[in-house]
Amino acid sequence: MGMTAALAGVGTMRRAAAQSQTTLRLRSIVDIQTLDTAFTYSVHEANVNKAQLHNLITFKTHNSWEWELDGAAMVEQVDDTHVNFALRDDLGWTNGFGPMTAEDVKFSFERILDPELGSSYQADWALLDHVEVTGERTGTVVMKQPFAALWGSTLPWVSGFILCKAAVEALPGKRVETQQPATSGPYMVTEWKPKERLVLGRNDLFSGAKPDFDEIVFLPVDEDKTAELAFEAGDIDYCPISISSVPRYRDAVPDGSVLQEIPGLDYYWLGINVEHPNFTDQRVRKAIQYALDVPAMLDAAFFGVAGRATGFQAPGGIGYRDANLIGARDVDKAKALLAEAGVEGLKTNLTIINATLWTSMAQVAQANLAEAGIEVEILPYDSGTFWTLGLESEGEAWKDIQLYMQLYNGLADPAYQTQWFLPEQVGIWNWERWNSPEYGELNEKQLAEFDPIKRGEYVKRMQDLCEESGAYTFLTNGLQAALHKSWISPVIRPDGISMYLPGFKRA
Repeated sequence: MGMTAALAGVGTMRRAAAQSQTTLRLRSIVDIQTLDTAFTYSVHEANVNKAQLHNLITFKTHNSWEWELDGAAMVEQVDDTHVNFALRDDLGWTNGFGPMTAEDVKFSFERILDPELGSSYQADWALLDHVEVTGERTGTVVMKQPFAALWGSTLPWVSGFILCKAAVEALPGKRVETQQPATSGPYMVTEWKPKERLVLGRNDLFSGAKPDFDEIVFLPVDEDKTAELAFEAGDIDYCPISISSVPRYRDAVPDGSVLQEIPGLDYYWLGINVEHPNFTDQRVRKAIQYALDVPAMLDAAFFGVAGRATGFQAPGGIGYRDANLIGARDVDKAKALLAEAGVEGLKTNLTIINATLWTSMAQVAQANLAEAGIEVEILPYDSGTFWTLGLESEGEAWKDIQLYMQLYNGLADPAYQTQWFLPEQVGIWNWERWNSPEYGELNEKQLAEFDPIKRGEYVKRMQDLCEESGAYTFLTNGLQAALHKSWISPVIRPDGISMYLPGFKRA
């Protein structure tokens, strides 16, 4: 979508906002695909839902990984497998669905485990036995065994959102599409024009603290440079920016603006579909790993701002590896592996999102692999199409994926990262289609281990397995950078991308 279409009518909005500052305009890198919490595709969708819904607990002030009460008035872990809760008595649902109840909590958590629903977040609640309702607003979360990630990942984030049972069960297929049938938070979606704008307006029934802004407008802009120009023109108030632009903005921040930099928890990698005929042989996959000059790829895309990742765990996290198993590029080794596999003149493709960061890395990878005798065609897609390519539910495009690059968002707790590469995620978010029983067994062990040192050893081994498979080349954990107007006081989680929209204030 061009800039004119994406920001149609924003000039008038900008003039009105400058006078009242009651409207906040934010860039979203992708548009929403669904607001069903069991099928969240992006952090943008999670941010929108966080403004409309509650969890039992949430990350404290959204500026740290500590948690605090949200929809709950009380939460207490009574033993290793039982968590009692009591809901606040001031939370109700829109559209006439009455007060929030413990039945809503039971429905929301157990729903993710329903095999007929097929949620992509089942691993978050894999150790859940059931939720016992003990009163209108009280209940107990009963786990099958101790679950180390419950407090740091599952309860305070996507899989812990509480939906209105009656409202969702009244929907066709009991699935939420792009509009929540009932909300409990301070905002609600009042308008959505696909690929153009999404508007959050106040929920007048919300009885809690009123947010500063009457309206929050998301403008989906894929291309970083386009978004940066829009910010400088005054069309956007809070704008995630390209890492490559950080040095420039460090030297000259636009007047009336603030540059925000937060070390990344994301993980970027190059993946390989192990079921594609070109890559069923592990030696061919490892040849790709040895042929890639990862530092050169990062320099092209991040201009020296972001360092190389050693896995899906960022520095400081439980299970962070000090180094990759393959430490440096070795083209001769790559050629030898191809010869050993009997492969000559390999032609493949590299699927990416059509944005400067990805094309920059892809072009370096293309040149790297050419030196090893591998011809690569780069296939760029818009972000909306890209994120459906590996999903079997969306058709057979996954069969054509060979090499691809992407990133997933991380949390402090490793369980949020480890779940996407499990065997049961093949055809959902495990686009490599790598099926490792050992990886799955280690994941079960780390979920039940509360000793961070022991847990870290499991997580390190899981990352070793990923790299040993040849299907993963870890690239970087990135850096989250954004520009915002100085009259805004944003509330951003330590991952740099998750926003607590009700907490945004006028500075």
